[in-house]
Amino acid sequence: MEGEEIKVDPQDDYDLSRPLTATTGLRQGLTSYGDAHFSLFLRKVFIKAAGYGEDALSRPIIGIINTHSGFNPCHANVPQLMEAVKRGIHLHGGLAIDFPTISIHEAFASPTSMYLRNLMSMDTEEMIKAQPLDAVVAIGGCDKTVPAQLMGGISANKPILPLVTGPMMPGSHRGTRVGACTDCRSNWAAYRAGEIDMEDIAAVNDELAPTVISCLRIVITC
Repeated sequence: MEGEEIKVDPQDDYDLSRPLTATTGLRQGLTSYGDAHFSLFLRKVFIKAAGYGEDALSRPIIGIINTHSGFNPCHANVPQLMEAVKRGIHLHGGLAIDFPTISIHEAFASPTSMYLRNLMSMDTEEMIKAQPLDAVVAIGGCDKTVPAQLMGGISANKPILPLVTGPMMPGSHRGTRVGACTDCRSNWAAYRAGEIDMEDIAAVNDELAPTVISCLRIVITC
């Protein structure tokens, strides 16, 4: 019946008289070796090395995009968010598997983060299409990462849910609230103009980004 959950018998994966017709979970998008049953057999060999059993491998697979990087303080809480998402997916009968993509930070990207945004979009799209995923949770922050993930996910034609890493809290300098990067240029301009001294600009530098969370200040839902 339409909408009825289809139960997969793991033994069917080894029955050469039965064609592999499932298009969800581990059985979708098999690597091309000219023998679908062998492709699935080999896929199971390697994924079982990570500790998964047949029951887990029969569930829908929800991918979690991991953009954590030591060069990206805006994504410092990605590991904690991934663990929370995994718990929710497993409790609701899915199998959560994370995978990495390019990680972009505005201040560490040369020549420009915008250039790498497009590369990240292609990376995201191709990894979603290449792997057996039924849906994707895209964890990221900042105004380059989130658009890249959304563009890549939409192009891959898979359900994608963005999870933004969170807002960056402001700091304080001489009783005035300061935050990145609203006050970065204005304070630097004041320093260049001689309106504030070296001690002041160094103190401002310590307060502009007091937390290691995303500089994206909006929440995007899908």
